[in-house]
Amino acid sequence: MVETMELIRVEKGEEGTFGVLRLDGRVFCVTLEPPDRGNLPDVSCIPAGSYCCRRVDSPHFGPSFEVEGVPGRSHILLHAGNVASDTRGCVLLGREYGSVAGKRGVLRSADTVARFLDRCRDCDFLGLVVRDLDGGDVCPTVSA
Repeated sequence: MVETMELIRVEKGEEGTFGVLRLDGRVFCVTLEPPDRGNLPDVSCIPAGSYCCRRVDSPHFGPSFEVEGVPGRSHILLHAGNVASDTRGCVLLGREYGSVAGKRGVLRSADTVARFLDRCRDCDFLGLVVRDLDGGDVCPTVSA
């Protein structure tokens, strides 16, 4: 069972907000969110902070986790996708960074989401801490 979940953002720019998702202190996958646009719904990454994620069954994405408690926002899911335009304000999970049709993004996303859901199969709720490296945090250690 997963005890802690942490999203550490390593790069922010117009192509998106790129990060690493750690489960129980170990790197699990890479992430992609939209650029930082002041927490505007559907077009911005969420603010750094602590949140609760609840297991949901999305009509579009199927089983997922929804990030709750984001001020002025709702329906923020962790789901599959490849480039920032796939996010609609959500968090995409991928195995590695790469390029899709000339756009930077995450690859092997559907497989990664399936592994994530399997790893969290016994969880209905998960805590999520979102941190920005440019806020003075140290770089996370990558573990195999």
